[in-house]
Amino acid sequence: MKPFLSFICRECDVKYIVSDSIMKTILASQTVNIPENVTVKAASRKVTVEGPRGTLVRNFRHLNVELLLVGKNKLRVNVWFAKRKELACVKTLCTHIENMIKGVVYVSPTTPGYKYKMKAVYAHFPINISISENGTLVEVRNFLGEKFIRRVRMRPGVTCANSGVKDEIMLEGNDIELVSNSAALIRQSVLVKKKDIRMFLDGIYVSEKTTVVPMDQ
Repeated sequence: MKPFLSFICRECDVKYIVSDSIMKTILASQTVNIPENVTVKAASRKVTVEGPRGTLVRNFRHLNVELLLVGKNKLRVNVWFAKRKELACVKTLCTHIENMIKGVVYVSPTTPGYKYKMKAVYAHFPINISISENGTLVEVRNFLGEKFIRRVRMRPGVTCANSGVKDEIMLEGNDIELVSNSAALIRQSVLVKKKDIRMFLDGIYVSEKTTVVPMDQ
């Protein structure tokens, strides 16, 4: 009888090595493929991704994982003697790194990787959206007829612009989390208070989440 068993989960593509006697997970690992025009550095659970569009840095020291570079085109994530919650971090960490790679990989020399489109929805009072300071500041006026001006500052590296469609704006950036967080700040700035939100649907909503240029082109 073999002391250890090895198998691969088809859904998440994670390799597990478990003990045959007590069924304890000895090692769980998953690899991330690195494109040719992207450089990934991993030191002390701090990942740096460099690409034609810029550099992204993220710290994973709150996770008890092991990051190893296998050659120049693969990064392997290992978790030793992990419990169930720690095993779930393997797939999540790999997805974060893949999003970082996707943000800096070459698509166009002048445009960033991630794009969120937001649409202003109103029933009576038209919502006026103005963009200033080179796309880093969004001002919302006339929400529900209010005179108060709502100002939202974009996260670092995120720019906002008009899409050319009425009542629609675009948010662009390399980091998917900063882009999505900027969209959330705009959405939260126009929340309806002390009214039935089933009837008062006015607001600015995310209508599309995509990249500037589709990745398959």
